[in-house]
Amino acid sequence: MRFISPRIHGFLDYAVAGTLVGAPPLLDFAAVSTAAAVISIAAGVGLVAYSLLTDYSAGVRDLIPWRVHLALDAVAATALMAAPFLLAFGGIARGFYLTVAIAVLVVVATTQLETDGQGETVPVPGTAS
Repeated sequence: MRFISPRIHGFLDYAVAGTLVGAPPLLDFAAVSTAAAVISIAAGVGLVAYSLLTDYSAGVRDLIPWRVHLALDAVAATALMAAPFLLAFGGIARGFYLTVAIAVLVVVATTQLETDGQGETVPVPGTAS
């Protein structure tokens, strides 16, 4: 069931971006791995960048289609999930990465697929709304 509107998804995008940028210094990721700190901050900045460019109510430019944004979210979450294992870091950074990645995948899976560009949901052709 897809119950998260694009408008709420936009709010969550910026909240997750802030968490990705703010967590490394607060949780001292650098003590575990410099890569863990750098990747988290880069992921947060990247999320803000492509959110600002997405065709939805939280964007400022309509350059990235809504479904492409959702695909980018899923790819980013998968990369975050793999990072602790590929880069061999553990501790609080690994737990943080896995938690954020799973949460983002759940949000993507439950976000409505169609938007009118203003954050309002429109019916998907051939489905009941």
